[in-house]
Amino acid sequence: MDIATLITANGLTRADLEQARAALAGAGALVEPAAWIDEGEAADLPFGRIDRAAARATLEGLLPGVDVMVQPRAHRRKRLLVADMDSTMITIECIDELADYAGIKPQIAEVTERAMRGELDFEAALDARVALLKGLDEAAIERCHTERVKLMPGARTLIRTMRANGARTVLVSGGFTVFADRVADAIGFDRALSNRLGIADGALDGRVARPIVDSATKRETLIAERDALGLEPAETLAVGDGANDIPMIEEAGLGVAYHAKPRTAAAAAARIEHGDLTVLLYAQGYPRAEWVD
Repeated sequence: MDIATLITANGLTRADLEQARAALAGAGALVEPAAWIDEGEAADLPFGRIDRAAARATLEGLLPGVDVMVQPRAHRRKRLLVADMDSTMITIECIDELADYAGIKPQIAEVTERAMRGELDFEAALDARVALLKGLDEAAIERCHTERVKLMPGARTLIRTMRANGARTVLVSGGFTVFADRVADAIGFDRALSNRLGIADGALDGRVARPIVDSATKRETLIAERDALGLEPAETLAVGDGANDIPMIEEAGLGVAYHAKPRTAAAAAARIEHGDLTVLLYAQGYPRAEWVD
């Protein structure tokens, strides 16, 4: 059977679970009784007879403020996580904040938004934005990291819990090593991969080193890590918010769009619209008592 997991920070009641169960049954599913993961916060509804897409369509939006994860029962606890950084593991887009120190945030942020929506070629958009930062004092990077970079709620708990249970975790970002390496270390990732900003004479030189870490790199990294570990696709998890995350999200056993742009949300088999990153622990069946903070 498959499992539909309902997750909320706003309070989940037995009546909510019965409503969801009735909705699934009405769509033709054979539904087992609901089982709490943590009472009032997350619960599983095992079901069969209808496919996962139909179950997801039935449940998403049924209960206000509730995230829904629908997946196979087998390989629920993932052994590999590949994650995006900006607006996923941290709360900002680093290039936009660097641009603020250069006094050109509105121009850069507009391009970033369009690129993350999939309206622009990622590499060309990255080159264009970084070129506009040419001459920015290298000290702005440290200021930006200190003043602006904040970890996404639940990021440390997600990564530390998964690693404590034997999973490998990889941060793959179209952003920059000057941020990603430190973010990966602060959260606890096994590995980080990102782009390198050109710096010369104490200032940004307006270039990004090749090869570019882009959407293809993210997918290729997931596949390479999966194969190196000898895993089935179903044992992998990917999470991100932008269009450049779509290939790895589609490749993963559980691909999740996190508070994502519309194109990414539409492409993902699961999405988080309400909760923080700990939703991914509930999706894997981890109760709070097993979380590692």
